[in-house]
Formats: sequence, structure tokens, C-alpha cells
Amino acid sequence: MDHRFRAASGTTTRDSRGPSIRLGAAALLIGAAGLFAATGHTQGALPAVQSAGGIEYVTGGFGADGSEAFKQAESSYPLALTFAEEPEGGGSRPYVADVRLVIKDKDGSVVMDVPSVGPFFLARLEPGEYTIEASYKGKAQSQQVSVKEGGTAKKGFAWKS
Repeated sequence: MDHRFRAASGTTTRDSRGPSIRLGAAALLIGAAGLFAATGHTQGALPAVQSAGGIEYVTGGFGADGSEAFKQAESSYPLALTFAEEPEGGGSRPYVADVRLVIKDKDGSVVMDVPSVGPFFLARLEPGEYTIEASYKGKAQSQQVSVKEGGTAKKGFAWKS
């Protein structure tokens, strides 16, 4: 008895165990999606962790999935920053990217000088007092932040459009 699986399009494969199998494009996509998910590359996952001056950080967070991933991960990082634009006349505050960050310790020494490629920025800073300088479209802002052991210091930056 010859058992065949047919699909609208695909390739025919014969293995040593018996009948030929016609694999359709859908079957190939399902297999690839399973492999992709098994390696941890699922939609909504955080981008790769980066390092600057020995400090690990992650930046990004566009879209609902990306935003949710950052919000879920924020409690495991001592510093959580968000960046938005304040439209004239109020309304919703759209997130922004391409923010230049300079983070200085209490002595004024630069501990990080990195771009934030998305509206969220998480960093594993040591406990202490820091000044965060954020620049977007040539406009700079500065805020003080106190990073404490076992918590997350959250700061938001917004620029008028």
C-alpha cells in the first residue's frame, strides 16, 4: 500500500522507511516556525543584551509585543527609562527612538554613553546616584536618579514636538 501526503505545492521526499511523502509549503513553514520558537526567537522577546563600560543594557520595544516584553523585564533591571514625544495641544504621547544617553555617576564620570534605539532602555547599573542626560533631535534633558539595591528606578523623558 502506497501512502502519500499531498499538498498544493511542495517537494516529494523519500526516506529509507517507506513511502514517499509530498511536503507542502505549509508543512515546511510550520516546521520552521517550531524550530524558530525553540531557539528562543519568538516575537515580543527582548533584543540581545549589549554592554557598555561593563554595564549590561537592552534597548528597543516598538510595537505591542516589544513594549510588553520590556514592561515584563523591567523589574529585573535596576534602571528603566522610557522616551516619548509630547505633541502640541496634548493627546497621546508617541514613543520615540534614537535618543542619545550619557549616564554619569555621582562624581561626574561617564559610566555609559550609548544610543537608545527604541523607546525603552533597561540597564544593570550598580546602586548609586546618577545623572542621566538624554538628547533627542538636538534637545537635551537631564534627570537625577537613585538606583537602589533590589529595586527598579524608573524615569521617563518627553520632548515637546
